[in-house]
Amino acid sequence: MAGTIAQQADGTGDAPAYPMERGSCPFDPPEPLARLREDRPVTRVTLWNGRSAWLVTRYADVRATLSDPRISADVRSPGFPLLGPGRIGRPDLRTPPFIVLDDPEHARLRKMLISDFTMRATASLRPMVTGVVEDLLDAMEAGPRSADLVQAFALPLPSLVICRLLGVPYADHELFQRLSAQLLTFTADGGEAMRASEELRDYLRELVTTKLATADPGDDLLGRLVVRRVRTGELEVEEAVSMATLLLVAGHETTANQLALGTMVLLQYPAQAEELRTTDDPEVVAGAVEELLRLLTIVHNARSRVALEDVEIGGVLVRAGEAVLPSGETANRDPEAFPDPDRLDIHRRARHHVAFGFGVHQCLGQPLARLELQIAYPALLRRFPGLRVTAPVEDLHYRADKIVYGVASVPVEW
Repeated sequence: MAGTIAQQADGTGDAPAYPMERGSCPFDPPEPLARLREDRPVTRVTLWNGRSAWLVTRYADVRATLSDPRISADVRSPGFPLLGPGRIGRPDLRTPPFIVLDDPEHARLRKMLISDFTMRATASLRPMVTGVVEDLLDAMEAGPRSADLVQAFALPLPSLVICRLLGVPYADHELFQRLSAQLLTFTADGGEAMRASEELRDYLRELVTTKLATADPGDDLLGRLVVRRVRTGELEVEEAVSMATLLLVAGHETTANQLALGTMVLLQYPAQAEELRTTDDPEVVAGAVEELLRLLTIVHNARSRVALEDVEIGGVLVRAGEAVLPSGETANRDPEAFPDPDRLDIHRRARHHVAFGFGVHQCLGQPLARLELQIAYPALLRRFPGLRVTAPVEDLHYRADKIVYGVASVPVEW
């Protein structure tokens, strides 16, 4: 969507259209956002439907907004902003995933999954994730000395992992990857998005109800959810389907795009890539992953919120019912929080970034994403020390029209 100037809905002045187009560097946020952060850190913007919203761009203000209980994440709240027509009328918004609900409903549903995403539970997955990584790299090495990094490695890795974790057949990956891509396109036609949502939920509903009807549904996340929550009456089937949809889509789309884009960034900093390839220090690896998460912030458009009551953000009065858009991608490039923020520095202590959000709604699956990335980046670089992208990065096709920013394909040789 173009970053042109549109008249504010309340007639008080000009408000940039949002979301905005990226510039020449595919790894950087739209340039106007940095200027807004400096000059108008809390400012009106105009959405696709002509409605206005408050865009919040400074790091401190974004964290404060995301942790303020007076600002709602509930997609059903009056005034809640939608960033595109693709979300209107979708069936998953009639039984929303917990990520777009407020407490206590949000907390009730989220706590049912917490035990599967603790640091201890995630650490137990390391052998499985390592095995998946090595198998994919073996397959790449056995073929020609070139590949599409997305299709050969970045996409199948998290897809295989989340399928094994949830108990979803990987044989169906083409179906759920296609439907996920349609769901995450915020510029999509509302009817197309609704059909994709219905098809994916139908698929997962069948999986959940089959497990529900089976004496032993299996020791996977969905099987345990059915036994511990659905059969006991704590969770309705549609709520379980909503959870499964969120975990399946988020569990592969985010890590896949982060892995592909992060590899491209690392190859533009060969000294840092070499250090990551040769280090045996897990702290260096962990720091590199945090820095890449910060720099790219692939959930690249602001998280949608709405004020439940009058609240001040960054010295600006936001009225009850007004839409609020805290922008993680500009917060993670704020020089007040990250000196020299546009440069990759794998030794930067960047763990306080907001790539996974902040507050009670921050990403539940972040330990798993970190584990996958901490294993995958060094393994890829070690296996293929001569890895290089064979096309100009500016000529590749980037998915700026999706909720999760990514790249469609990355041709590489080694």
